[in-house]
Amino acid sequence: MKSLLNTALLFTLVCFNSQAQTTPTEQEVIKLSMDKWKWMADKDIAKLTPLFDPQAKFVHMSGTWSTARELEIIETGSIWYKNADVKDTAIEIVGNTAIVWNRIALTANVRGNDVVTEFTVTEVYQKEGSDWKMLALTFSSVRDTHQIEK
Repeated sequence: MKSLLNTALLFTLVCFNSQAQTTPTEQEVIKLSMDKWKWMADKDIAKLTPLFDPQAKFVHMSGTWSTARELEIIETGSIWYKNADVKDTAIEIVGNTAIVWNRIALTANVRGNDVVTEFTVTEVYQKEGSDWKMLALTFSSVRDTHQIEK
């Protein structure tokens, strides 16, 4: 029983400590990043359009394209980002720029087939007024043992 209580206390301290290390701005951008994965899965173009800067670039395993093309791909479902299982996240803020790294297992439907691929996704956001705009999203294929150095 004592061991169980010690484990629970340690878990609580680790969770509290990891949350205490992020600033409100970092928490805001991380939440936006997590929301983006849901909006992509839901093919919610109305929410994604104001998030993606018109000049943003999207780097995938099969190519690099513009915001307009990414939105078209999401809307038509030619790549359906069904679920991004986020395993780890790191963030750095430099001035009005935020860089987010998410290590994910992405379940996507591509050309009618469901595939699961491990990625580290790099997202670059820039603060414009009171809003964050995504400038870049890059998928890097990684092994399932890959870790983000913080």
